[in-house]
Amino acid sequence: MTTQLRTGPPTDRAAFQLADWALFCVVGLIWGSSFLLIKIGLDTLDPGLITWARIALGALTLKVIRRNGPPVDRADWSRIVVLSVVWVAVPFTLYPIAEQHINSAVTGLLTGATPFFAGIFGAAYFHRTPGNLQKLAMAVGFAGVALISGGSSTGGGTALLGVVLVLAATACYGYAANLAAPLQHRYGSVSLMANMLALAAVWTLPLGLAGLPHSQVAVAPVVATGVLGVIGTGVAFALMASLVGRVGATRASFITYLIPLVALVLGAAFLSERVSAIALAGGGLVLVAAFLASRPEP
Repeated sequence: MTTQLRTGPPTDRAAFQLADWALFCVVGLIWGSSFLLIKIGLDTLDPGLITWARIALGALTLKVIRRNGPPVDRADWSRIVVLSVVWVAVPFTLYPIAEQHINSAVTGLLTGATPFFAGIFGAAYFHRTPGNLQKLAMAVGFAGVALISGGSSTGGGTALLGVVLVLAATACYGYAANLAAPLQHRYGSVSLMANMLALAAVWTLPLGLAGLPHSQVAVAPVVATGVLGVIGTGVAFALMASLVGRVGATRASFITYLIPLVALVLGAAFLSERVSAIALAGGGLVLVAAFLASRPEP
């Protein structure tokens, strides 16, 4: 029996359906917790080992979920290889390194630029120009992310290296979201992501091996990395690909506007961080942006 999350062609002008909202919220919650999990993992584990373990565990998870899938056309393997690099290997390598230099709030702000990159790449290379409501949602959402980050980034540094690394990762996400949409429709999200993560695990294996001598085994970092791999990578990537296939790359990328909001709540709950009025106002704008992105375009 084949386990797939298939969708029809992306409806990037229609209103979100209930299933679209469910995917949007679940993936936002999962990925919003990723920064906290990475920070916990970095306590004793090398960034390269976290990257490889996350990808490898995600690939194994999807292998269990998938069971079997449709054969991939030879012409599409090159696109899947590109996806394994730009959607997984490169950004997953950059984020743990970047979080050694900047705090999670600034990382969330920069990650909020993903819809901009998705819109730019979509218009330049994939003939997918964002509609007027989506452009408005970009502006409102980015303003909300800025308020959340400005209201909760009193600690930690903002080193130029960390900023550059996160921006590079964000640009990769914007391009990958556009490239994944037709492939997801053709092969199903689980099959596509299983192949992509398996390839990325090969590319990042040298990083994992190099990080072993610089890592120490401790319960909390190991558990955090395991959750990051199984749930935050395997399950979340399958759901995200399904969302891209349903609503289009640009609107699916608006999920990055929920990430800082989730990170803010988790920081207050588990790290006793104080939530400022500015951050709460930014959270309201994020929700407005998500609503605007979900509305049908004329």
